[in-house]
Amino acid sequence: MTLKDIQLIFNRALFFSFCKKKLLLTFSVLALCGIMAVFFRGLSINASHWVRMSLTFLPIFLAAGVLLSMGIFLIRIYHNEIKKKEVLYKEIFNKSWEIIIGASYFSVPLILVYLLLWMVMGIFVLLNEIPGVGDFFGVILSFAPFLLNLGSLVLCLLSLCLLFFVTPLLALKGLDRAQLSQILIKRVKRDVFSNLLLALVAILPLIFLVGFLILAAVLTGTLCYHCDTPTYTILQWFFIMIPFTAILAPAVIFFFNFATEAHVLLQKEARGELLA
Repeated sequence: MTLKDIQLIFNRALFFSFCKKKLLLTFSVLALCGIMAVFFRGLSINASHWVRMSLTFLPIFLAAGVLLSMGIFLIRIYHNEIKKKEVLYKEIFNKSWEIIIGASYFSVPLILVYLLLWMVMGIFVLLNEIPGVGDFFGVILSFAPFLLNLGSLVLCLLSLCLLFFVTPLLALKGLDRAQLSQILIKRVKRDVFSNLLLALVAILPLIFLVGFLILAAVLTGTLCYHCDTPTYTILQWFFIMIPFTAILAPAVIFFFNFATEAHVLLQKEARGELLA
């Protein structure tokens, strides 16, 4: 893999990221995830730190399952586009709906592991509330909440890896879990650096856009003079979420396009090594 190879697949993935139909589809799904995030964020207002933690991370893992299903559909569309075949959305969906539905369950283990971490965190919250000795437990066992929060962030990273590495395999290979595991293990063992580099290139536009959008949202929040009540706050988040997701749509499409290109590129390299 050379810089010229990355340049070629980057430009091609970017070129096919601005189709109107795909942008509308992606915006609709992102808006659905945004509404879910706003709903959970609204529930977390005036809640305890423990409850607020669950309402912050849960929508991330739920959205990962939705995006995984959408990514399969987008990748199959992209596969036809680069092959210069006719793109019929209804036909592609009819051929893909079983995989799309089945793929959403891949995020369930992450959700279950997170809920386990959250419940363990609740035990430490209860220990801190014990009269007389609560502060002692809070100091001595302070490392435990730190590790649990770190574990939650690691699960978020795993969700991102799931979208980049697993989505193309599901879209192009199907739901055979044994085959998927073998391909992933071989791919990572063969060249860890190339996999990480390609994943970083895919996520860079998203990081760039999200950073600017969050900064704009924070600045907007400082200008809201009528958001003293939860209702106004939730409505503000909702209306900010609409342009937020619309601007993110091309970067999300590019992410899945580039994930497909990276998968195909590394597969070609693996075949070349076998032939050599």
